[in-house]
Amino acid sequence: MTTKLSAATLVLALGSALSLSALTNTAHAADDMQKCFGVAEAGKNDCAAGAGTSCAGTSKVKDQANAWKLVPAGTCKTTPSSTSPTGFGQEAAFTAKS
Repeated sequence: MTTKLSAATLVLALGSALSLSALTNTAHAADDMQKCFGVAEAGKNDCAAGAGTSCAGTSKVKDQANAWKLVPAGTCKTTPSSTSPTGFGQEAAFTAKS
């Protein structure tokens, strides 16, 4: 007995395979990134921007101390920050220097 695969079945199979591949690549890419506080341009943070904000893109000022941006793992503490006490990004929210 011969079974014919329809074009729709082939498209669905290919789409599923591509989706699984994309999920694996996204998860791996996230492992290579880390949160870095105090390094985002105003309105360009990835998430967390303090009380009264919703999330991504809500930071009010450049290098806001309680807003983070994803950066390549291992680079946060060498990324310049105008508000950090050390002059570089931090791995946790901090109090901005005066």
